[in-house]
Amino acid sequence: MTRIAVDLPEDIAKRLESAWHDVSRGTLEAVALEAYRDGTLSREQVGRVLGLSFWETEAFLKGRQAYLAYDEQDLRDDLRDLGHLDSR
Repeated sequence: MTRIAVDLPEDIAKRLESAWHDVSRGTLEAVALEAYRDGTLSREQVGRVLGLSFWETEAFLKGRQAYLAYDEQDLRDDLRDLGHLDSR
């Protein structure tokens, strides 16, 4: 495990503490969430980073409106792949 330290101005640290109570955990969640949204981390990796089960991770992401980026082309690709399975 790698430990990362963040230096914050005192007034900002206090503001985050009043909002999040646990600034370390809030920071970790914010980093994991943003990394998921930009595609850097997978759902599984978010769960590992945060120590959550599959369903806890799903609830965490849903609660923060971080949905799977899935478009019409992805659907077409998946349907094509499923069609290949039928022909086997």
